[in-house]
Amino acid sequence: MITKLAWRNIWFKPLNTILSIILLTASVAIITVLVLLEKQFEEKFNSNIDGVDLVLGAQGSPLQLILSSVYQVDAPTGNINYDSAKVWMQHPFVKKAIPLAFGDNYKGFKILGTTPDYLEKYEASISQGKLFEKNFEVVVGAEIADKLKLKVGDTFFGSHGDAAEGEVHDHYDYTVVGIAATTGKVIDNLILCTIPSVWQMHDTHVEEHEGEHHDEEIHNPIHGEEGHVHEEGDEHYQHEHDPDEHNHEHGEELHSEDTSSLNGEGKEITAVLLQFRNKMGIVTWPRIIAQNTKMQAVSPAIEVNRLVSMFGIGIDALRYLAYGIMLIYGISIFIALFTTLKERKNEFALLRVNGAKRMQLLALVMIESLLLCVVGFVFGTVLGRVALMFISSSAEEDFKLSFNPYEFIWEKEGVLFLLTILVGFLAALIPAVKAYYLNISKTLTHA
Repeated sequence: MITKLAWRNIWFKPLNTILSIILLTASVAIITVLVLLEKQFEEKFNSNIDGVDLVLGAQGSPLQLILSSVYQVDAPTGNINYDSAKVWMQHPFVKKAIPLAFGDNYKGFKILGTTPDYLEKYEASISQGKLFEKNFEVVVGAEIADKLKLKVGDTFFGSHGDAAEGEVHDHYDYTVVGIAATTGKVIDNLILCTIPSVWQMHDTHVEEHEGEHHDEEIHNPIHGEEGHVHEEGDEHYQHEHDPDEHNHEHGEELHSEDTSSLNGEGKEITAVLLQFRNKMGIVTWPRIIAQNTKMQAVSPAIEVNRLVSMFGIGIDALRYLAYGIMLIYGISIFIALFTTLKERKNEFALLRVNGAKRMQLLALVMIESLLLCVVGFVFGTVLGRVALMFISSSAEEDFKLSFNPYEFIWEKEGVLFLLTILVGFLAALIPAVKAYYLNISKTLTHA
């Protein structure tokens, strides 16, 4: 009975009620988005660096190297000589080394040359088909297969660089031989092939254009916009191919290379993911490599912590803003209840005359405030998840990074609910106490 009466009372002045609900909804929505983003962002970043102690790559921005090589959300810092990298990859300190070679994309999704160890690192099993074994065979990530409707047996041509509208390499086509299972990690948005596939694709590209760019300085054979270098020395490229043999229908010989070994004399790769047997290499290699080579070795853990700390400043600012809005909501509820208390004295007095107890009047005011809190919290929780859906859609398009708006973080969101109730309780405390000590006779005398 009291709850029903309280519900009717809060809608007696709908504009005040709607304003209060909007304030609380905005506050709860902002905090909800921040809580979900912070948790899922850290989980995604940390899960992708599992098993990677250092990343070996070209000199430049350490953070850029990590973002491009581990998270696939930035352009690489450049390329490194495969022979030079192999010296470090085969060091006794190294437990596992996974080379990476970037170059092309298909409809905006990166085509990454690597080894089967890359799938093992991300615990990605093959849900359909098989693992790539020959050049130009590819394994497609689960998200890509779903979005582009790719299936085993499909073929496609890659575009140069990161841009989907880049120059199409139509001299070799890729064949889908496998679809990776969903992992929730970066591999879901990658197309994987052998490293010699990347080398061969771009060596052929240079042969076709060397006459046009004879006088230009060309570098960066794997990932660059100025061109490609063709260097002799790999057994896959010692013989010349007739242009007609580049077509898919005559491509049996072109797809026959095995990935069991990488004979990349004079070739380049983009980066190497390193896992060490002991901590010594993690501590000493960044300095040693920087001093003795033209490469750099970067710790993903350090760079991710730097990135999270940079994001943390903005997240904290938004969180303080949300708490400020919640405080304003509490003040607005207090003012609304306190100012209407005088208007409702006669109502309370009549309730007392008709048998209502003091505690029931106190409960009535409290319930009105708490009902507003519950409604605002529910709307805020829903609005926050709708906002996260839009954020996820934008992040997925730009960075191939998605967030789950349907996840509930019971611990933090439970604390947020209790905080919301506490604000409503404190806002209604003084008006409720005044209703409790209302003088019936005096009120009715002046009515």
